[in-house]
Amino acid sequence: MSQFVYVTYIRAPKEKVWDALTNPEFMRKYWFGMTQESEWKPGASWAMKFSDGRVADAGEVLESDPPRRLVLKWRNEFRPELKAEGFSRCVYELEQDGETTKLVVTHTIEKENAKLIEAVSGGWPKVLSSLKSLLETGTALPEIHKPPQG
Repeated sequence: MSQFVYVTYIRAPKEKVWDALTNPEFMRKYWFGMTQESEWKPGASWAMKFSDGRVADAGEVLESDPPRRLVLKWRNEFRPELKAEGFSRCVYELEQDGETTKLVVTHTIEKENAKLIEAVSGGWPKVLSSLKSLLETGTALPEIHKPPQG
């Protein structure tokens, strides 16, 4: 198994953090133009799309307990070597801690030395730092990576 865990504290109520994680228009601001689309209910399909509409990642909502926990079945759809590794699991856990929300993102796949986990370990810190900045200051980070062409 390969795993990446990221923990951050955001000065915002967990309901606001949850909304930021599940609202496509808000997401576009901190996820560098990308959005995620789903009904956010167990069994619902889930897809992350580039700003041009191409599907980047897709899967299914496995658990949804707003505003505390969200679990996604997740597969990369645009890089053949990552898609070939199959589905991973992404867990968002939110816990109110005074004026802040503790957000833990755990991304795992049942494969040793997975290329997917290597890829997300570079992406999650950028995305979650941008989310934190947006919620705390009203401004997301500038785009720090470009979507793949093709």
